[in-house]
Amino acid sequence: MKSNIRDQDLQDDKIAAIGIGAMIVFIALILVAAVAAAVIIQTAEQLQQNAQKTGDDTADNMAGKVMINAIYVDPASQDNYKLFVRLAPGSEPTPTTTISYQLFCDVIVSGALTNGNVQLMSTGTGNTATMAPSTGYVMTIPGNVGGNNCGVSSGTIGIGDSVTLYLHVGSGGSTFETLTIQDETAGAKVV
Repeated sequence: MKSNIRDQDLQDDKIAAIGIGAMIVFIALILVAAVAAAVIIQTAEQLQQNAQKTGDDTADNMAGKVMINAIYVDPASQDNYKLFVRLAPGSEPTPTTTISYQLFCDVIVSGALTNGNVQLMSTGTGNTATMAPSTGYVMTIPGNVGGNNCGVSSGTIGIGDSVTLYLHVGSGGSTFETLTIQDETAGAKVV
């Protein structure tokens, strides 16, 4: 009879050991799940921050651009181009002195705009120091700077020739346009 009680005590000890083992496995699973959740949450936060930064950068580049509506050979000087422009939607007011340009033909003509290069479209007069959003402007781009000439009267640009124009806004974006000369007369539209 004594051995019978002893066998029962041993059997009870095995059941207790199985319960303790299950509890250890259960706690380990909770710890693993907590670590996995922390990694997933951290990854999600980092992805959200990257997406936010990319969105902000894209908005800055798109909103900080000059939109070109039309381009003509300047009636006052065929070396220059008259651009009818406005700032892209969502842009902040932009000082004209932060806008630079590049013209590429057989040579490269580049420079920065001055207040004298930009006038209000509604009046066509006056000098604009700061371009405001949703306002039209007339911008004069010199085609002849420092002896390099991409203007229509240069003799190197003729009907069918192309001039590549870039407008760069300080910390904003850049605008690219290919000007194809179809008519050399003053005031002719450049497409």
